Amino acid sequence: MRRILFAALALAALPSVAMAHPKLLSSTPAANATVAKPTKLTLTFSEKMLAPLSGVELTMTGMPGMADHAPMPIKGFKTSVEGDGKTMVVTLPRALPAGNYDIDWHLVGADQHKISGKYSFSVK
Repeated sequence: MRRILFAALALAALPSVAMAHPKLLSSTPAANATVAKPTKLTLTFSEKMLAPLSGVELTMTGMPGMADHAPMPIKGFKTSVEGDGKTMVVTLPRALPAGNYDIDWHLVGADQHKISGKYSFSVK
């Protein structure tokens, strides 16, 4: 009985581990920023990601002079995970034209949890 009590007390004394999920720390372009014709987008997260299960969808949501512009998915880009496994790089085949964009990102962290998010930016 003493062993069980000792084991229970020992486990209770261990510091609890917080199971935090990855968070988007920074991006280029930043959320709500207006930038000049980018050819690359970067998203940096708080934790490493599993590259094959992580990615983005990029959509042009508005174009100057076209009030009724329907959302247009952007295709043909390459996504890679670089550096320490926390930075996703989206390499575009050509500079983005002027307009408004949404980037929907998703990733699976090293803890196997899937998270996602979205932000917008503009190109002048």
